[in-house]
Amino acid sequence: MNAEPAVRTDTPPDQAPAPRSRAALLAAGAAGVTVVLWASAFVGIRAAGEALQPGPLALGRLLVGSLVLGAFVGYRREPFPARRDLPWIIACGLLWFGLYNVALNAAERLVDAGTAAMLVGVGPILMALIAGVVLREGFPRPLMAGIVVSFAGLLVIGLSSSGGGGSVGWGVLLCFTAALAYAVAVVIQKPLLARVSALQITWLACTVGAVACLPFAPALVRESSHASAGPLLWTAYLGALPTAAAFTTWAYALARTSAGRLGVTTYLVPPISILLGWLILGEVPAVTALGGGVLCLAGVAVSRLKFGRA
Repeated sequence: MNAEPAVRTDTPPDQAPAPRSRAALLAAGAAGVTVVLWASAFVGIRAAGEALQPGPLALGRLLVGSLVLGAFVGYRREPFPARRDLPWIIACGLLWFGLYNVALNAAERLVDAGTAAMLVGVGPILMALIAGVVLREGFPRPLMAGIVVSFAGLLVIGLSSSGGGGSVGWGVLLCFTAALAYAVAVVIQKPLLARVSALQITWLACTVGAVACLPFAPALVRESSHASAGPLLWTAYLGALPTAAAFTTWAYALARTSAGRLGVTTYLVPPISILLGWLILGEVPAVTALGGGVLCLAGVAVSRLKFGRA
């Protein structure tokens, strides 16, 4: 009678690694989808920005994202968050979906897609530093080493991609504003994911951002009526994929790893943005920009290392 329970208690430890490995693989896949879609967003913003000003473009993107996400929330019948979580979700929406989008759209009228991606790339650095203090995630040596290597790659990309002119300074400032909003919002979002689903948070935050951008509605109607199909299709794409899909996969991955470590993976965005800009917009990357992309990849690899005991 005692032999059978002994066998059953031995089984779970043997089976435990499989679910953990599967969860880690799914989180890595979600992060990969996010990185590719966010990289394409920098190109999409440049294309849609030919006809739409920063505010109207942000509103159009967020309206599409809110509708797509709302349909999934309704289908899944997601429970509404507790009242205590709403102020934090509102803050996340205002920062990441409202301020971030308007600032980035404005910046990409002054700098190219690859340069904007590089400059916003300081966000993970800010995120890791804030998360290390606020979320008490600490500052592990692999993470800090990866930040140094990847940041060196970002600098190389910036030097090879940026142009001259007085407007570049404003573009840099706007990109940094977007990066700071993004970093603070991620740190706010991380604890919420323990209580609220990734889909629910993304939909509510996106809706908050759309509401905050409603003053741009008259301009959106006016500019859309004069725009060609291309910029409008890019706006719809930005709302459906880099917003609705990518922010959900990001939240899914964030719930299963640390904010600082996941943030470093977004260093992959600049080299992918430069490649897509070359393929779609005809922006030919310099050899030094490609070298910077290699450094970004190396930094991501270093951040995943484990020092000390195996």
